[in-house]
Amino acid sequence: MTAADFSTVLPEVILAIYAMLALLFGVYTGKDKAAPMLVWATAGLMLALAIWIGLSRDGDHIAFGGMFTDDAFARYAKVTILVSAAAVLALGQDYMSRRDLLRFEFPILVSLSVVGMMLMVSAGDLIALYMGLELQSLGLYVVASLRRDSVKSTEAGLKYFILGSLSSGLLLYGMSLVYGFTGTTLFAGILSTLNADIPLGLLFGLVFMLSGLAFKVSAAPFHMWTPDVYEGSPTPVTAFFSTAPKVAAMALIARVVFDAFGGITADWSQVLAALAVASMFLGSVAAIGQRDIKRLMAYSSIAHMGYAMVGLAAGTVVGVQAMLIYMAIYVTMNIGAFAFILSMEKEGRPVTTIDSLNMYVTREPMRAWAMLFLMFSLAGVPPFLGFAAKLSVLRAAVDGGMVWLALLAVIASVIGAYYYIRIVYLMFFGKENEGLDGKMGSVQWLMLMGSAAIMLLGMINLFGIEGLAATAAESLVR
Repeated sequence: MTAADFSTVLPEVILAIYAMLALLFGVYTGKDKAAPMLVWATAGLMLALAIWIGLSRDGDHIAFGGMFTDDAFARYAKVTILVSAAAVLALGQDYMSRRDLLRFEFPILVSLSVVGMMLMVSAGDLIALYMGLELQSLGLYVVASLRRDSVKSTEAGLKYFILGSLSSGLLLYGMSLVYGFTGTTLFAGILSTLNADIPLGLLFGLVFMLSGLAFKVSAAPFHMWTPDVYEGSPTPVTAFFSTAPKVAAMALIARVVFDAFGGITADWSQVLAALAVASMFLGSVAAIGQRDIKRLMAYSSIAHMGYAMVGLAAGTVVGVQAMLIYMAIYVTMNIGAFAFILSMEKEGRPVTTIDSLNMYVTREPMRAWAMLFLMFSLAGVPPFLGFAAKLSVLRAAVDGGMVWLALLAVIASVIGAYYYIRIVYLMFFGKENEGLDGKMGSVQWLMLMGSAAIMLLGMINLFGIEGLAATAAESLVR
């Protein structure tokens, strides 16, 4: 390792060393007593790293002979991942403490998982890709089953582990085919071997790889783990599942298709378009029958990953820019929505049925209006920021010559609007009942109100992320 290599991977090294030191600190200071302090320290470090990566780095840096790439695309994804992970840690600390779920291992496992995500978005080699993906997944398998006395939580962790192993097998098989037909694992080397006559085995390898990666973003038909894991995991863990890992996996798909297979856009864009259509319609239709808000958010995430893939399927710079904008807005909406879900309680017990929201506006009008903003934004209703996100991917699809895909996305969005608006209807016009009496912590309240305000005010100039996303997209699509 040279000094240049080390400086390129320094943020990842800092976070990894912190996780190991935090583990030792937790063991020697009474374990779970140190957990709240570790949560805030971890969130603070992640925010500091996000600011450092966002402000102090420029240009493209390659490390370890091309295995690690630090460019504007990777930095954009890393900042989004770090900020969302820090927000979720801060958001769930009070919830986990009150239910005796806050183990000192929780922030450490999240840290190691985030290190894996940062490696994923900077991967320039199939082996580096797999290392990052598995480091992310191993931490997530454990936090999914953190509630050890719950059958549902244990089931969630086991399902995620078994299906995650299946997806890893698909990914490895695809990687072996790609290596067999190209003779290299470096993305740049794979790209240089592509010509007009693409071997069928190489295309099979690409499809298997995309199938394995589709599992990580819970794209249909590889979504089967999502509703059960979202429902069974502790709610702060569900919030984490629906934010940072989604950004990392979507950025990794973009990295693979453009850096390694950029010469055969027509081939992989068809696969991504098929995944997008399946995800949009399955997520939109299946969520209609859900009465549990966490399962509903699971199907919502499946649909939203489909919309994000619409941008990638276009195979253009504008498409990548649209995907990056979409993911940043999606993460912001989800953090606000889960801040509200964490406060859904009745007599100290968590409640997740949407029927409990009947006439919620009479008890907590500010929270109800904030949730209205977020639900309308998730549905893509103007003038909220979610509308700008969907409009950006639709424009990318039309510009890329995929008008049919944009039309299908509009139809799926109209169907999906029903279950978001149903939540608003229950809160404002439902039948009067005893309802919820949960208190909302100051951090949860700030994130709910902040996210709702961003959804309304962000339409003015998207808070500048449009330009950042354009720079990031141009650094990836050369």
